[in-house]
Amino acid sequence: MEFAFTDEQRMVADTARDFFVENATSERTRKAMAADGIDRALWNDFCNELGLAGVSIPEELGGAGLGLVELAIIAEAAGSQVAALPQLGSLVLCAKAIAAGGTAEQQQDILPGLLTGETIAAYVHDPVFADSDGAISGTAQFVLHGASAQTFVVTSNSEGWVVAADAPGVTVMPLTTMDQTRPYARVTLDAVRGTPLADAGKAMQAAHQAGFVAVAAEALGLAQEALDRTVAYSKERVQFGRPIGSFQAYKHRVADMMVDIEQARSAVYWAACAIDEGAEEAALAAHSAKSFAADTAFRCAADMMQLHGGIGFTWEHDCHLFFKRARALQSMLGDGNWHREQIAKMVLGETA
Repeated sequence: MEFAFTDEQRMVADTARDFFVENATSERTRKAMAADGIDRALWNDFCNELGLAGVSIPEELGGAGLGLVELAIIAEAAGSQVAALPQLGSLVLCAKAIAAGGTAEQQQDILPGLLTGETIAAYVHDPVFADSDGAISGTAQFVLHGASAQTFVVTSNSEGWVVAADAPGVTVMPLTTMDQTRPYARVTLDAVRGTPLADAGKAMQAAHQAGFVAVAAEALGLAQEALDRTVAYSKERVQFGRPIGSFQAYKHRVADMMVDIEQARSAVYWAACAIDEGAEEAALAAHSAKSFAADTAFRCAADMMQLHGGIGFTWEHDCHLFFKRARALQSMLGDGNWHREQIAKMVLGETA
């Protein structure tokens, strides 16, 4: 597959990058961490001023009608600045699920609020079930921004519902997380009534594919920014009368980061393009991108911290923001081992 950005995609990339560099500063991120992990002003500007909140939502449903390549471009830009936004849960997982498998009423009632940022939704997947009367029960341990959500999109392996966060029987308990810009919550459903999705299978497929690509793209942006900041630091920091970037061991580490990042970039945009084109290898590409890019981000964030020396380990430096986000991305939506197991099953079949 030969891939190059179109002029429109380059424009989206430039616009998104400039927006996050200017607005998603570490000072604002730290303030969000002290609250509920969301920079509300940034979220409002992203949804309403930037105009790219619904980039991969069909035009007839209020979105921009573009694809996962454009979604990946935006996620990459957000990840590079460790932006404190509920984009992944609310706009990627939930909005994509409702757009692909929701009823006309759900699409009309819920999507507009998600795209303007007025409503925050959280995605709950397994272990949940519905009894013979349609009442939903179960407990999900790690729900992204669950404590800030007004709406839940709930899916099991075969069914799906939209549930109001204040519905009787819903209990939400905030959890302490490593990455405070991505707080989790434990969501318990006790005989809760929800409105069923029209096609849960389509909803889950759309949400999971978009989620894998978005997490992978975010990891790619984080890894690239970690490399860029490390290179800049290597030119400023002087030891033994010369910049530390001139030492061979330092160069080797930075070169390894660059090689991993370029491989991750290929994997991310292969996956996004394959899904957009409905290619046979789309599922394989999505699992590959998520596992490789997330692992790359963690290695690069760890190298960033070490190559910054003592200052990289302090709370005052941004290294720890990158490291904690990268560690969270590794386990988010399935860790690398799970994704590689899915790849093995696809390639080897029963032999796996």
